Amino acid sequence: MDEDLPKEFDLIVIGTGFPESCVAAAASRVGKTVLHIDPNEYYGGSWASFNLDAFNSLLSEGNATCKEIRNGSFQWHIPLQDEPKEETAEGDGEPKTKQWSAESVLKLSRKFNMDLCPKILYSSGSLVQLLISSNICRYAEFRAVDRIFTQFEGQLLSVPCSRSDVFNTKDLSIVEKRLLMKFLTICLTYGEDKFEEDMAEFRGKPFLEYLRQQKVTEKINRCVMQAIAMTNEDTPFEEGMERTKKFLQSLGRYGNTPFIFPMYGCGEIPQCFCRLCAVFGGIYCLKRQISAINMNAEAQTVNIEVDGQHKVEAKHIVCSTSNMPEQLRSGNPKNYLSRAIFIASSPLGSIELNSGGGGVNLLRLITADGKREAILIQLSHYSGTTPKDLCVFHLTTSALSDNPQSDLEDFTQQIFNNAPEAPTLLYSSYFSISGYEMPSNTSPLIHATAAPFYELDYDKSIENARSIFSKLYTDLEFLPRAPDPEEIVIEGEDPKALSEQQLPDDLKAQLREIEKFAEQMDILEKEEADGNQAEPMES
Repeated sequence: MDEDLPKEFDLIVIGTGFPESCVAAAASRVGKTVLHIDPNEYYGGSWASFNLDAFNSLLSEGNATCKEIRNGSFQWHIPLQDEPKEETAEGDGEPKTKQWSAESVLKLSRKFNMDLCPKILYSSGSLVQLLISSNICRYAEFRAVDRIFTQFEGQLLSVPCSRSDVFNTKDLSIVEKRLLMKFLTICLTYGEDKFEEDMAEFRGKPFLEYLRQQKVTEKINRCVMQAIAMTNEDTPFEEGMERTKKFLQSLGRYGNTPFIFPMYGCGEIPQCFCRLCAVFGGIYCLKRQISAINMNAEAQTVNIEVDGQHKVEAKHIVCSTSNMPEQLRSGNPKNYLSRAIFIASSPLGSIELNSGGGGVNLLRLITADGKREAILIQLSHYSGTTPKDLCVFHLTTSALSDNPQSDLEDFTQQIFNNAPEAPTLLYSSYFSISGYEMPSNTSPLIHATAAPFYELDYDKSIENARSIFSKLYTDLEFLPRAPDPEEIVIEGEDPKALSEQQLPDDLKAQLREIEKFAEQMDILEKEEADGNQAEPMES
């Protein structure tokens, strides 16, 4: 660590995962001095993205590389090396399907961005609103999700989202289209006085009961429950309506569906917040091990030992539980998410179901008993996360055990079921995302961030970051808007010079001529004024 590094900070943040990066950016933005440290040599922690070679190394090395990643394994379902090419006569036969091997896939390793914790963003959700209001959105690019799938009677259906989708779909009858439009129109009025009067009888009852009362068909029921409201049979009426309304309010903002996905993967999101922190003076140190965290009771400060020798003091520390020293955390790590990443040479479903330029499709899977669910995200090369002609599938569910493959077995069977439209599997990998539970007697100067939650968007993780920030700085705003570069005026600089920088060259030349002419006019006016003052004195 650099000997010139300051020894005191307002805040030290350990770990560069999403909630830690949010807090670091928010503190730096309001003028606090921030030191942001990560024991890893990369940004993101359990929220990071890797190329294929690095991802395989991560799974092989286990928690020696990333403490949050456990129970990792991967397997190839194709030959390890390319087979010798057979020479064929010109024009002989039809073009053959590309034969993949582990060797040929690994040659494209750098074109993969394998997310440890992928998420889908609601277009009007908490994260999108935060990115816009804080002006962090300038650091990222996004793709609209092409389609939302659901399963019905063994078939894969594309859920109609917009009004045009509803009337153009061939999966619904005329009657079903009218019923669906009527239901969605009613949901948009949820929260208004008239709705409250008409629907008072459903308060406290399951959302499913309300759907049945609307006399929707089983197919529409499945579309709403699985893909629009994303609920189960026990979801209360109020929650189901809120989720449906959230879905509808996100429609039409950035694409045909209410969802967007970060270009190049979700590992970009924590880095966006890290960039803002650095812009406002945050200092970053990667690959630095935290040897100890010590309290100074008299000064009401806390200090850390870095690499066993350097000491840095701060008023507060924010840290992911996995990066806490052993003496401050309790028990063994707890698995929060069971994850799988698959590579396939074909998408899920027909070619028609996979048309679109966004490169992202979404499917919510339910077990046969309706008790458990998983989220499947399918990515093509348009998303910037996989090479052309290959698809990446992300499968996520809540962890039940130390065996992620077992936790996900029911869902993988639904995807790779040997049906004609099932993807052609090339590679599979499994791992758990874990964290530690913190003891209740932890010092109020040390704040632990939560491990990734099982959720589609980032709502709970943002709430976790907001909660920590409000404890640190009660009266300060969480991530106020950051100015654009052209809005920043450095002390002693002429603001006009900054605006001139934005002009095209021809307009700059015209502006200089006008300023030169104005200067000459000022000189003439001054000479005339001096002459007028001198005449009376001579007389």
